[in-house]
Amino acid sequence: MGKLIQTIKNIWKIEDLRVRILVTLSFIAIYRFGSFVVIPGVDPSQLANLQAQSADGLLGLLNMFTGGAFSQASIFALGIMPYISASIVIQLLGMAIPYFQKLQREGESGRRKINNITRYLTILITGGQAPGYIANLKATLPETAFLLGDGAFWLSSIIILVTGTLFVMWLGEKITDNGIGNGISLLIMIGIIASLPMSLSQEFLQALEAQSGGLVMFLLEIVILVLVIALSILLVQGTRRIPVQYAKRVVGNKQYGGVRQFIPLKVNAAGVMPIIFAQAIMFIPVTLAGFSDDLTGIANTLSDFTGFWYNLTFFVMIVLFTYFYTAITVNPKQMAEDMKKNGGFIPGIKPGKKTAEYLDNVMSRITFPGSLFLGFVAILPAFAMVAGVNPQFAQFFGGTSLLIMVGVVLDTLQQIESHLLMRHYDGLMDKGKIKGKSSGSMM
Repeated sequence: MGKLIQTIKNIWKIEDLRVRILVTLSFIAIYRFGSFVVIPGVDPSQLANLQAQSADGLLGLLNMFTGGAFSQASIFALGIMPYISASIVIQLLGMAIPYFQKLQREGESGRRKINNITRYLTILITGGQAPGYIANLKATLPETAFLLGDGAFWLSSIIILVTGTLFVMWLGEKITDNGIGNGISLLIMIGIIASLPMSLSQEFLQALEAQSGGLVMFLLEIVILVLVIALSILLVQGTRRIPVQYAKRVVGNKQYGGVRQFIPLKVNAAGVMPIIFAQAIMFIPVTLAGFSDDLTGIANTLSDFTGFWYNLTFFVMIVLFTYFYTAITVNPKQMAEDMKKNGGFIPGIKPGKKTAEYLDNVMSRITFPGSLFLGFVAILPAFAMVAGVNPQFAQFFGGTSLLIMVGVVLDTLQQIESHLLMRHYDGLMDKGKIKGKSSGSMM
């Protein structure tokens, strides 16, 4: 306890870190406040049907991502997911379109152009999703809940929803630039955490109402939840170390190299992005169902958390996206070239092409079990629901919510630790360093 208090004091002593944390908390407070501001023209007292609709299933998860804004008919109802969808499209284009591949190689200037294109695409995607959300409101809420005429309500609501998403995107970018951690990821995590107290209390009350063994089962659920969190941390932090030998070089009177180091290849180099990618795509049928009754059956099938087809589709997409995201974030050829330029080589492997092939094979082998484990953890909430756990609380037994929370918390703590160590203070851990994902990898 004494070390924790001292660490907090050290954090407060570092002016830059203190300012970044305060800025982050301020922007998060603005985001949470906005999630309770109802779209003009909607009666807040008549949202019961919408809240019941988004209590569980895929809409329940979307509501969790938005911090309850979806069920509140808030100006932030669409949250940050349109931006995530736009980022997915841009990264897919980067695999196939030469223009985007060229931008990716241009460094900082190319990154700025890609960010601008992503923002414009976010506007288009939000403009497509906003009418779907309004159509769902019209179909779900009673006619008396709408205080404006159809034309005025549709036009104003679409503009407000698009603006709300862009404002949330701006908040995320400002947190990344001036705060601590990755802003987009933090906003998603805050939305998830916002639902945890209510979900936990509902599960506890349900345990109290049980005829017998309710509290014992509740304690067992907590133990299982802690074990799943531990497994998720192992999944995020797990690495395979590749030994690298650096040859001796003599420059003038100084000797360089001749040392043995290790390249840490992450078992799950893609982090939680495959789950976010897959979940964003799973939302598409739900959005389209608002425009066509013909798609309602497909949307219902792909919204059933405990259904076979939902979990199979989700699992397969996570495995595929894990390989895809690993391929665009880990470049064995570039690693081999950098190693060769610095006089390094893997013992028993020829430098250059052979080293790149070896690294690629190692990444493929360790990514396969990592992707399967990631997919399994992602569908664990379905098993929890079948076992009788409250649907809202079941979302924390693995799944998208838990892995995002673990990944973002580790990444944020890693950045705080870097600030402390850079200024010669003790880190957050007694031994070693926090091994989070690389900063900014979630968008």
